[in-house]
Amino acid sequence: MAKFYPAINDDLREFITGQQMFFVASAPHEGRVNLSPKGLDSLRVLNEKRVAYLDHIGSANETAAHLLDNGRLTLMFCSFAGDPLILRLYGTGRSVQPGHAEWEELTALFPVMPGARQIIMVEVESLQTSCGAGVPLYKYQGQRDGLVRWAEKKGTEGMRAYRNEKNRVSIDGLPTGLEE
Repeated sequence: MAKFYPAINDDLREFITGQQMFFVASAPHEGRVNLSPKGLDSLRVLNEKRVAYLDHIGSANETAAHLLDNGRLTLMFCSFAGDPLILRLYGTGRSVQPGHAEWEELTALFPVMPGARQIIMVEVESLQTSCGAGVPLYKYQGQRDGLVRWAEKKGTEGMRAYRNEKNRVSIDGLPTGLEE
């Protein structure tokens, strides 16, 4: 049965930090809904109402565009091992990019990884758990390293060129706010 919480408690924090993968959903006022899986030790619970995740470069930058459009964001965690549970964090978000005042402080919370594009800060407004009894069991085998190897091979200038080409405008033509 679904249950709502006003903030991240100790049990929910433990569940979040134990997950190897989570999902991010966002949508503009008009346009496509985006749903992306995330991994690579990229999420931190900062306090009972705030989380941050290190966003790595990808073929698009929908979340940043949607956050500029309306700020809404949902993060979902699923238990793929052990007891079933689904947890959704509902809130608003914003992008912190290299060069912003908070960048150095926030990046210190994460492992250094080539391909880091921005940090998404999420102000959690409410949380919901549900049973997750229909989610299959999976065995975790490890993180893929293809994105990191690709970013290393591209190098700093190659990554800058890729971001400028692929990440400055969403697939619906919305600006992402990504700076050069």
